[in-house]
This record gives sequence, C-alpha cells and structure tokens, in this order.
Amino acid sequence: MGFFDEHESGRGPEISDDLIAKAERKLGVRLPEAYLDLLKERNGGTPTRRCFPTERPTSWARDHFQVQTLLGLGYEDGIDGEFGSQYMIQEWGYPAVGLVVFDTPAGGPDSVMLDYSACGPAGEPRVVYVDEDRSVLLVADDFGEFVRKLVDCSGREA
Repeated sequence: MGFFDEHESGRGPEISDDLIAKAERKLGVRLPEAYLDLLKERNGGTPTRRCFPTERPTSWARDHFQVQTLLGLGYEDGIDGEFGSQYMIQEWGYPAVGLVVFDTPAGGPDSVMLDYSACGPAGEPRVVYVDEDRSVLLVADDFGEFVRKLVDCSGREA
C-alpha cells in the first residue's frame, strides 16, 4: 500500500528541480528530502494512513489526531501558494515556527507543521502538531519519522 489514497487524484503540477528551487526560495527554507520524495510520487493529496497516535489527549481524541491532506508545491493552496502555509499561519494564528505541511479534517483550528525553530532554515525540521488551543506538541524528530508513525484510522474513536 502506497502513501497516497489511490482514489484521490494528484493535486499539483509534476515536481521538478525548478519547482522545488522556486518553492524553497519563496519559503526561505530547505524542504526535507522525505517530504520531497513523497511529492515526486504525487504532488500533494490524501494519505491512506491518516491518524497519528499520541500519548496525550488532543482536540481530536484522547490518543491521536488526524491529518487530511499533504500540501504539495506550485498550486494555489499548496505549501508555497497564495492560500498555503504563510496564509494559514496568519489566518489561524499558528506559531511562526516553520511551515504548515498537513491540514486536518477540521479545516484550520489545528495543523501539522515542519518546525525549523531549532535547526534553522537549512536544517532538518522537526514535526509538530499545533492543537486548536495553539499548544505545540513535538510528534517526530523529522518528516520521515512522522510518515512512518501514521496509522490507519479504522477502529479509533473521534
């Protein structure tokens, strides 16, 4: 089973080195290789495994949160687009630690972000969950770890 739901169509244009370079210049950061590897498979979309287990309650549930869409590059609501990460940070008051990389089914009160605050713009960002109360929960040391920890949501309470 691949990362993306095969019933969902791709979101953005085909990924190229030029598109990546343009996005990184606009965003002011180096994007993680694990993120770019997924975008080369499909430029954004819905994952097959959408729940992330947690050891503390979130606004979603007592033991997890859910992601909706991995944001891609080069389109209006992609990570680098007009309605992408910077727009969402301003619109929803997320902490200015990096980039919104996943939206959630709630559509804005919470999100998953690449956190560059400890590594700087050229480093390997951690992944954090920003809850609806704007509390920040470190969930993975890097994007690849975050993806590996996603699980199927069936049987989980909302």
